[in-house]
Amino acid sequence: MGTTDSYQPTSHYLALDPAYKNPADTAEVHGLRVTIDSTATWNSNMERTELIPQTTQNLGEGNLFYHFSLSHPATNLPDSTLEHQILFFESHFTELKYGVGPNPTDLEWHVSSQPKWSTPFVPGQWYNFAYDIDFSAGTVGLWASNGSDPLVKVAQNIPASTSTNSEDFHVGVLRIVNTPQPEDWYISGVYIENGPITTTIGSGSAPAPPSSPSSTPTSTPTSVPPPTSVPPPSTSTSSTPAGPLQSQWGQCGGTGYSGPTTCASPFTCKAVSPPYYYQCQ
Repeated sequence: MGTTDSYQPTSHYLALDPAYKNPADTAEVHGLRVTIDSTATWNSNMERTELIPQTTQNLGEGNLFYHFSLSHPATNLPDSTLEHQILFFESHFTELKYGVGPNPTDLEWHVSSQPKWSTPFVPGQWYNFAYDIDFSAGTVGLWASNGSDPLVKVAQNIPASTSTNSEDFHVGVLRIVNTPQPEDWYISGVYIENGPITTTIGSGSAPAPPSSPSSTPTSTPTSVPPPTSVPPPSTSTSSTPAGPLQSQWGQCGGTGYSGPTTCASPFTCKAVSPPYYYQCQ
């Protein structure tokens, strides 16, 4: 957690509650609320609140998947005019960003500070991610989904300077500019596993909910591999659709996806990262 200019108790910046977790995540009891404001000052002009691992495990070898889910409430909204760095390593070889171009109101996945994929960041919506890091090959990719949908690979692995000392994965948020406006971020489903990846949300790394939230490093749960392909999604809504309709910003197609492929009116299913991810917009 960042150093503070005016003392606040830890509970001001970090809080645990079932209301702060993805409801689809049955492997956890609580989620984490992360708050940043002008009292969470770091390096004079930045604000940050984070947790980092304390472990003897080697979290930087082989092919590992760093899982987490992210959301924010309708109050204490993040400021899209300011850069945010979210769940990142010290070297920033992979991270999420908010408040940066080309889409400042999107959650953007960056590799070495270069944008590679993005999705609109809507209050109340849960976004699930897994960084697909091959430390041996020096590559990183991204898996993503919304709500209870299983993870699908939205960006293939690309070269990156993958490195960690196993203690520099920052679970939290850093805002570049120090302003008085507080922001609340919700984080849940944090765990790290060996491949193959677990795509089901809530399967986590434990067979039953723990007594307190935790991340279980380098576990190997039973994997639910995605199907190899799916038919291309519909690109427009239908006046007489058969089956359920997907809402705005919901996933409507992509590799491994098996949910609704028709969007509710007036939205259409658009390719965000074809053939891996399509979204109703």
